[in-house]
Amino acid sequence: MSTQTNFDLVLFGATGDLAMRKLLPCLYQAHVAGLLHPDGRILGVSRSNMDTAAFLAKVGTNSKIHVKQNFSDEQWASFIKRIEYLTVDVTHPEHFNALGDMVKARTQTENVVIYLSTAPKFFAQACENLAKVGLNADNVRVVLEKPLGTDLASSQQINHDVAQYFKEEQIYRIDHYLGKESLQNILELRFANVMFEPLWNNKYIKSVQLTIAEQLGVEERGEFYDITGALRDMIQNHLMQMLCITAMEAPSSLDADALRDEKVKVIHSLKPLTVESVNENVVRGQYTAADGMNGYLQELNVPADSFTETYVAIKAEIENERWKGVPFYLRTGKRMAGKVAEIVLNFKELDNIGFENSLPAPNRLVIELQPNESIRLYTQVKQPGAGHKVELAALKLDMGKEIAGRRQEAYERLLLEVINGKLGLFNRRDELEAAWEYVMPILDNWANNTTPPHGYPALSWGPEAARELLARDGNKWHEEQ
Repeated sequence: MSTQTNFDLVLFGATGDLAMRKLLPCLYQAHVAGLLHPDGRILGVSRSNMDTAAFLAKVGTNSKIHVKQNFSDEQWASFIKRIEYLTVDVTHPEHFNALGDMVKARTQTENVVIYLSTAPKFFAQACENLAKVGLNADNVRVVLEKPLGTDLASSQQINHDVAQYFKEEQIYRIDHYLGKESLQNILELRFANVMFEPLWNNKYIKSVQLTIAEQLGVEERGEFYDITGALRDMIQNHLMQMLCITAMEAPSSLDADALRDEKVKVIHSLKPLTVESVNENVVRGQYTAADGMNGYLQELNVPADSFTETYVAIKAEIENERWKGVPFYLRTGKRMAGKVAEIVLNFKELDNIGFENSLPAPNRLVIELQPNESIRLYTQVKQPGAGHKVELAALKLDMGKEIAGRRQEAYERLLLEVINGKLGLFNRRDELEAAWEYVMPILDNWANNTTPPHGYPALSWGPEAARELLARDGNKWHEEQ
């Protein structure tokens, strides 16, 4: 008998881009790896009027192409036997009767996962209608896809509405960055290695940089992006999670609430921004035309006078005993010179005891999350030959090559965590709202600021003002070191 959890996964928005491009391919990989209960069912739900055969045909056309490894016709045929489809319009309560009957008919199901891959404005109505047909029992978990609001007030409203029908321990607020193996590995890197944890503080570290850079522009998403911007799209969620995991104290255990308690403490320890201090500590940028590429204002469905930011850099400060005095620089941008997500810890300089040249640069630890999962420690070494000249060299650990085992996609890992009832990789309500509270002064400043964003050429590393932000403290971005 299988020891895995038998499940129904009800996927709202099943015909949408996220489901086709990410969720279904990741579930296929879990199926191939034998990580799903043999009887586990995937129930695709959307307002599109079709039957299961038509939906499977659509999956074969739009989703199968995104399976990049471990594909075989035999495995695919086995996988899609798990899938059924039902037409449900969230705005039609009567549609939920058939859904409730269909789920409850499988008495062997141990838990039910409701994945709301829909616009957040439908979350409350969906949860109300689910509750009316009994699909909010203790064995039901609801997954909320980001963005959870556009500001603190709207996020609080969504959380309040969903909480009318589901308990906090049933709610899984997903941020796919938390499913990245390399980000989770920071816990082991810090707390399982005696050479790192004693140095992970303001006595030895001068500054920390957290970067998510994309080479792509807004592409066909101009209408969506112009009402969202980089701050809401990346800072409030992905980069805030990177910050928390990098800066948190050791949890008392690896239980979900112990982990999330420590992350919340980091956010609450951030020095609050004011509308006035935003001008000194935050850079708002927007890419301009270069190398034959459009500037943001020339992209499809972007107003010619838009102030929406495609780049943000923030100098943040954590006011606790471990980090006081250490600047944390957060940045994200589109149309940047490279695609990278990384965490850089810059250590303090040592005095030169008489080496024949100046130390080339301080030690630094670079944790790359993408495109490659690697850890690089830059150390001072002796140049070959007579004398004592020093140069900088990197000790590199390529996680993909050195660590055996299949690398799970972020969404695969997170879907399995939901199925198995593990909350540790998901945002708790107080954590999410604390993150929104931190960025609200930036949004308030920009809402009333008539100064346009700083321009930066497409495929550069951002505006000059972002370099000046670090230069004030005698620091440089990683690519300039």
